[in-house]
Amino acid sequence: MLELKNVSAGYGESSVLKGVSTTFEKGKLTSIIGKNGCGKSTLLKSILGILPLSSGKVVVDGNNLHSMSRNEIAKKVAYLAQGKSTPDMTVEQMVLHGRFPHLSYPRRYQEADREIARKAMGVVGIYHLADKPLFTLSGGTRQNAYIAMALAQDTDYILLDEPTTYLDIAHQRELMNLLVKLANRGKGIITVMHDLPLAFNFSNTVAVIQNGTVVAHAEPSEICGSSVLDEVFGVKIERLPNDKFYYDY
Repeated sequence: MLELKNVSAGYGESSVLKGVSTTFEKGKLTSIIGKNGCGKSTLLKSILGILPLSSGKVVVDGNNLHSMSRNEIAKKVAYLAQGKSTPDMTVEQMVLHGRFPHLSYPRRYQEADREIARKAMGVVGIYHLADKPLFTLSGGTRQNAYIAMALAQDTDYILLDEPTTYLDIAHQRELMNLLVKLANRGKGIITVMHDLPLAFNFSNTVAVIQNGTVVAHAEPSEICGSSVLDEVFGVKIERLPNDKFYYDY
């Protein structure tokens, strides 16, 4: 379990997160939603120690994350930022980067590392593209390559910041189905989302942030049954008979 306990953080003297306490579980896909500037991305960076905490702590499987080294954190939590660059390398070369936290000095890949990378590419369905340069891939396929890199990192938790940005509808659904698959395999998937129907239709739980605090964190049906979406976004999400969700403006 990944726990935030009274976490406050921000940029300089500007506080963005204010006393956030919530938990994220392995085996579940959690979407974090909220208006722009509410603290969604800040929350991910605070978990990883990219941003220092002004108060509180982050606990992963009973251990204080910020008493751990960067390498130890990288063995527990993988992070895919928004707006990633496209390095000049093949798919396999990039996926192997996920093995860096596990390499001893001098950093040379062993056959076990290459096998883990191959399995990661197989899970996301891109093994046949291992020798392809990244820049030749579509946006959706390239995103799968980044997720394969996170899988090769062999962590319990994967954090993703707006992973569906710039993807068409078909690739958005394909990516969300992949994240569901990874959660079903025991990974704790935590993703920042702007698309509310995607978040509600694919997530086990949804965390709603408003003004730097988590105002709700529950199953999609429970969130929809409350007034929180109307209060935060001015919209409603309706539940259909087939257990799917859609906007009701």
